[in-house]
Amino acid sequence: MHPSHQSDSELWLSVRNNDGKAFNVLFDRYWLKLYKVALQQLKDEDASLEIVHNVFVSLWSRRKELEINSLQNFLFISIKYQIYKSLRPGKLSIVYKADVSEDSFSTAVNLGDLKIQDSELQQKLNRSLNELPGRCHQIFRLSRIEHFSNKEIAERLGISQKSVENQLTVALKHLRHAFKDIAFLMFIIHRL
Repeated sequence: MHPSHQSDSELWLSVRNNDGKAFNVLFDRYWLKLYKVALQQLKDEDASLEIVHNVFVSLWSRRKELEINSLQNFLFISIKYQIYKSLRPGKLSIVYKADVSEDSFSTAVNLGDLKIQDSELQQKLNRSLNELPGRCHQIFRLSRIEHFSNKEIAERLGISQKSVENQLTVALKHLRHAFKDIAFLMFIIHRL
């Protein structure tokens, strides 16, 4: 089974066994959500990227010793802890202090632009998903949004796992085509 189709717990087990591809899948699955949480609290893009980076570096370096039941919960607790640490008095990063002293109008425009871009991206995703056939759309949502494993989806819908995999392949091909114009940008952001 392709790692992107595995559940968080299956991927985490692979990560604990030094599987870098499984780690990349988890990173791709959660980094944007964690970044949005950090950005909402810090109002600083660089500091938010650094915090998300630190969470994933820590996750990888401590993979052998961590016992994680819910990876999603662990990641969101970790990001909140990192935000808290960064906001303690005397612990603000130099970048964050510099942003506070700059013109608040330019910061507001940047945050406004970010919110508009996020909203437009979400609308485009919804439109693209709505273009998929009904069953394909349903399977994609169960897999990528609700994080069900292929086996769970197959059991829930009364179909074979192969059918689930085929439908996910169709959905991902459709989305790759729909988002080809921003694929390079996402590659760059993932590597920051």
